[in-house]
Amino acid sequence: MVVSHFLKWVHTARVAQRAAAAAALADAYINRDLPFEDRCAAEAALTLLLDDPSYKVRLAMADRLSMSHYAPLQVINALASDQAEIAALVLSRSPLLSDADLIDRIASGSATIQAVIARRSSVSMSVSAAIAEVGEADACAELLANTGAAVASVSLRRIAERHGHVARVREAMLANPLLPPDCRHMLLVKLGEALRAAPLVVALIGHTRAERLTREACAKACITLVDGTRMEEHPALVEHLRLAGELTPSFLVRAVAHGKIDFLGSVLAALTGQGTARITSVLASGRDVAVVALLNSAGLPTPVHKPVLIALKIWREVANGKRVAGSQEVSWLMLRELGDPPVDDKLAGLIRSIHLDSLRENARCHALAIAAA
Repeated sequence: MVVSHFLKWVHTARVAQRAAAAAALADAYINRDLPFEDRCAAEAALTLLLDDPSYKVRLAMADRLSMSHYAPLQVINALASDQAEIAALVLSRSPLLSDADLIDRIASGSATIQAVIARRSSVSMSVSAAIAEVGEADACAELLANTGAAVASVSLRRIAERHGHVARVREAMLANPLLPPDCRHMLLVKLGEALRAAPLVVALIGHTRAERLTREACAKACITLVDGTRMEEHPALVEHLRLAGELTPSFLVRAVAHGKIDFLGSVLAALTGQGTARITSVLASGRDVAVVALLNSAGLPTPVHKPVLIALKIWREVANGKRVAGSQEVSWLMLRELGDPPVDDKLAGLIRSIHLDSLRENARCHALAIAAA
């Protein structure tokens, strides 16, 4: 009876009155205080109010119904398709919307709607996958910042592929401790591409030099990335670098010079197909003939063999406590092994640059230590 009076009155009431009445009716419905017949009538009235010409009435309904498990499903779905301000309330809160409903809204909605869904208190892997696949950069950034979102590794890779060039997305991804190492490398490459194409960088140093410097910077950063990668993740990172065409002899020389022997073992296992245990044994204590045979099997060019052998011997002594050395000393001895004049100028140039970088880094650390004393 109360609802019938409401329906007669609502056509003549002012907007503010209709909005307040709609909110009160929604409260009564979700609190389940009404008898069954009145509840059915209230549901019909709420459905009718979806056609109200004022968005304020629908906004009042959305505000009261959006967090309830007992709201009428047809009303929630209609409000979720309303104008952005109203839809945002429902899409960000309603527990009645299924993953399929949310995925539909992601596929057809604006960037604002996608970001609203990405900020929900709980986001399933399937919804995260939809955002990763079709979501705009802002939506992906919101998803990555949402601690209540379950994001699969494959979705992280897709976001890196699609939006890794966007600074906000890149920063959010790199802040994630669970980010797979191959994604981290992909983001390093994206950053290098962004720097290389930056108008200021090109204007200052030219396109050719910018390309060379960013390539070297990415290689150095990748060595640092190996440090933060767990042993069990090495095979995945190796495969990613192989597919990206970056598992080059020069990269492996750089890795050996910096003492990444465990990583070298994973690389050789991938390139030769031999067992990890055997390769580890050869690198740890094998004779030169066995190491050279392993390097040949991996397809590494002959000029690389001598510097790699001398580096392995030094790192073995370091590991056994017989010697104290770092990349500065190792790179110098690798360079000396190439002879004077060197047998390979390009390889000598690479090792020389590694040595100079190590000198610079050690000097910087020394200066900082003096300043801190």
